[in-house]
Amino acid sequence: MKKLPRDAEASNVLVGEVDFLESPFVAFVRLQQAVMLGALTEVPVPTRFLFVLLGPKGKSKSYREIGRAIATLMSDEVFHDIAYKAKGRKDLLAGIDEFLDEVIVLPPGEWDPDIRIEPPKSLPSSDKRKNMYAGVEAPQMNGDTPHDAGHGGGGHQVGEELQRTRRFCGGLVLDVKRKLPFFASDFYDALNIQSLSAILFIYLGTVTNAITFGGLLGDATENMQGVLESFLGTALTGAVFCLLAGQPLTILSSTGPVLVFERLLFSFSKDNGFDYLEFRLWIGLWSGLFCLVLVATDASFLVQYFTRFTEEGFSALISFIFIYDAFKKMIKLAHHNPINSEFDHNLITHYDCRCVPGNLSLLDTSAWTNSTDLPENATWASLTIQQCEKFGGQLVGKACDYVPDITLMSFILFFGTYTCSMALKKFKTSRFFPTTVRKLISDFAIILTILLFCGVDALVGVDTPKLIVPSEFK
Repeated sequence: MKKLPRDAEASNVLVGEVDFLESPFVAFVRLQQAVMLGALTEVPVPTRFLFVLLGPKGKSKSYREIGRAIATLMSDEVFHDIAYKAKGRKDLLAGIDEFLDEVIVLPPGEWDPDIRIEPPKSLPSSDKRKNMYAGVEAPQMNGDTPHDAGHGGGGHQVGEELQRTRRFCGGLVLDVKRKLPFFASDFYDALNIQSLSAILFIYLGTVTNAITFGGLLGDATENMQGVLESFLGTALTGAVFCLLAGQPLTILSSTGPVLVFERLLFSFSKDNGFDYLEFRLWIGLWSGLFCLVLVATDASFLVQYFTRFTEEGFSALISFIFIYDAFKKMIKLAHHNPINSEFDHNLITHYDCRCVPGNLSLLDTSAWTNSTDLPENATWASLTIQQCEKFGGQLVGKACDYVPDITLMSFILFFGTYTCSMALKKFKTSRFFPTTVRKLISDFAIILTILLFCGVDALVGVDTPKLIVPSEFK
């Protein structure tokens, strides 16, 4: 253990023959995090890689030789770097080719023990192989950059995108040159079932974002900005951004800090007698002007000084605001529609609600039918709640305060949607169905969950609150 370098990780090579296979089965596994596998490694070193080869009986010698070859490969400095970063079989095969190009092989039949092969005067440098491998676009683990030598440790090397050109709009020109060759492929590469799941997920992410913050904006700005405006803004800016600027698969919409800003701006405008929408327009124009100045002066090079801490701090803030607003809405709903905890089924015969004349109401019901649409034989008991209140009546009875269990149903939908989506997201690691089906279910987890619980809501028929989107833009 003293001779092992710090943070060393093990590779386990397992080969064997079984009687239930007709052809060999091979798996090369890289674990996301190294784990201790008990006595399997003989020394307490966490395992990161597993190579498993199982095959039909009668070829155990071949299996052992393959296992020995894999163990030799994993002891090679360059190949194990490739194994850490490989994304698929092609990357591993490319690493084996690199290894075979440099390996020295001695033919077994012509070995003469009297002939001593002198070692080379200088060992071949592995840097050449590393540089050759780095020449192509190296597969990266999450957190690595192409300049890293680590295994997921992350790096902070500045790419050419963040280098200052010191020319007017120099960075913009270079960006266009870099983007242009891939502009068409960004769209036709999306013709894939996995891309479809990503597109639908991001569409739902954007739509639910626009609905959530549209509703919250409506509450905060007295409906000067609402759901429809949020939809329109997201659609326009999203289309322009995807076509002219960045990667098409990007979540675009209002976020928590924007909502806080709009809320403060509206209250500031109201207190100082400003026209909120006019004030908002000027802020937008100034923001646009500043963006143009930043682009023209290559100010984006300052991004290289931002650390991951900054990004994750903002992400945590936005996530917290989302979660806080979700629970706030549910608690507000519970106040408006309390759960009927005191309902007793045994006393159902006592529950009724009827309309009786109030102190200031007309007792002569014949006067109603002259000026209203009520039938001639209308009585106080036959009036609806709205009609009772209109004619000055009073509601009397224990059932008058009854409300359907809207809050309970809403909480079931709320927690059910979250739990189901998380369960389906993890479905790809379960034991049910073939791999392709599990992956599809996992990819479409959010969409399936939303459709499922919309169906549950419609089936139960409880009048849970729905977002009312206006039919006109004004």
